Amino acid sequence: MRKLFYMGLEPYEARYTLQLQNWSTEAFEARGVDYVVVPGDLLTTDQSIVTGQVLDAHGRSYFGMSQMMSLVKMMKEGEVTSEDCIFFEDMFQPGIESLPYIMDQVAEEHRPKVFVRCLAQSIDPDDFVHVWGMEKWMGLYEKMVNEFVTGVLATNEEMVAHMKIAGWEAPLYNISGLAFGKNEVQRRLLELEEHKDFPDRKMRVAFTARWDQEKQPDFYMDLIEEWYKRYGKDHGIEFCLLSGGELRSNNDSYMKRTKKLQKQKKLVIHENLSKNDYYRILNDTRVVFNCALQDWVSNTVSEGDALGCNVLFPAYRSFPETFANDVDRLYIPWSLEDAITKLHPLLVGPHAKIGKISNWTNGTIDRCIDIMEGNGEEWLRMSPDYRKHTREAKF
Repeated sequence: MRKLFYMGLEPYEARYTLQLQNWSTEAFEARGVDYVVVPGDLLTTDQSIVTGQVLDAHGRSYFGMSQMMSLVKMMKEGEVTSEDCIFFEDMFQPGIESLPYIMDQVAEEHRPKVFVRCLAQSIDPDDFVHVWGMEKWMGLYEKMVNEFVTGVLATNEEMVAHMKIAGWEAPLYNISGLAFGKNEVQRRLLELEEHKDFPDRKMRVAFTARWDQEKQPDFYMDLIEEWYKRYGKDHGIEFCLLSGGELRSNNDSYMKRTKKLQKQKKLVIHENLSKNDYYRILNDTRVVFNCALQDWVSNTVSEGDALGCNVLFPAYRSFPETFANDVDRLYIPWSLEDAITKLHPLLVGPHAKIGKISNWTNGTIDRCIDIMEGNGEEWLRMSPDYRKHTREAKF
């Protein structure tokens, strides 16, 4: 790879995209990769998600298309060659159809390799595209992208299986994680000078995913109510949720129940958090709890693990791979009994393997680089027996 043209995501204060470019460029530089960050224009400067869920619908479109304009100009001026790679952080990139249109008509020496990272979309029945009825056109979009890319990067073995079922024919790779920069996250805490050892932390359980139906916040609220039923109001545990913006949901019934639990002082809501404020709270938390139907690895597990929290997630989809099949920190999906049983010891003391998950996800960007440099055969999943990799502990 002569040069890498990096197509990042627009930064949002409430999302990991604020740090994603820094995590990536830091890894590129450590590996000696010659790279270009392809710029895009922000529609607004408030760094908030107004329309949509994962990213702002207008902002994603505006930033993505302005990025494509920058990339097309570079291609027109001969800056991009067949020895280069273009890497899209998100497979959904408005304007990406211009690439095959150009590449099919230019000389071969100006046709770069193209890699895209898939974050879910129509292959996942619990993705928001199905909530909003977008799956039909998104499926057609995905087929178009499959026709011309050099490779699609999945975040785990189960996602690869979903891609196969959907009939995707592009080369598929499992990078086994979301991009993460553990050093940057931990540096923030050092700068804040607020590190707390586990015994000094509050007896706090934090829910850190979006408060949308695919993250199953109703299960978390069930757990809270069951805990109060069993142990009364003086159990000493703070159950909370953390939100980078004003708390909202794609399901109104969750919001009504949330306000009721808050009024009963069973649930504490921390909202409009900056990243540093979010990390401060995590560093004073004992357990990060997750119950998502749709979470392909999740940066929340990496952040919690990197900041010394115990993490308790369902043994579902990507998480057995992410946790290397650790039975202490994986509970039976939809089982309140198992979740409560597993939660008790994680509130008492630090798990022996704290830090190992974030160490692994910290290498995700390196695995992407290996693939783009042509050294990622071990992560290619195109053979008929690709499912054999599912049971393998990655670390």
